[in-house]
Amino acid sequence: MSDEFERARNIVKRTTLIVRDIQTSRHWYQHVLGLSVYYDSEFILSGIGLAAGKEGDKTHLIILKCDDPVIGMIGLLQWIDPIMPAPPIDYSVGYGKPTFVIGSDDVNLTHSRASELGTKVHSAPHEWSTLGANGRMKHFLGLSLFDPDGYFFECNQLTSETD
Repeated sequence: MSDEFERARNIVKRTTLIVRDIQTSRHWYQHVLGLSVYYDSEFILSGIGLAAGKEGDKTHLIILKCDDPVIGMIGLLQWIDPIMPAPPIDYSVGYGKPTFVIGSDDVNLTHSRASELGTKVHSAPHEWSTLGANGRMKHFLGLSLFDPDGYFFECNQLTSETD
């Protein structure tokens, strides 16, 4: 099937999440998911690019990275001054609430580390399968959990592929 439209060549490099406590979130992402810090700085908003806050707001941004040096980064953004009021944490999945899918090489370790921090786990490690894009069955060990601000993560460890 051909693409009838000329398209720009874009990649998703990062998703930035607004968080209640940037240090708590940073620790969770490093300890549970094994991400490392790529960038850490406070800055003042210009009031132009971001559809939140206003000109002059002081924020703190930490960008964490996975194994790839360009894609798969997660930004953590906290309002410092003024503090952005946070709604109650809603542990659900629905419209306007992203689902993050993580490829893991050790779902049991991720689960253990999440449990150490009192993480809200939706589904402990479990086996599941689906038909892959290549037409082969992909078998996984999966884990579903929420980060400290209620963002949902599906962590999958590929265990085998069969015809």
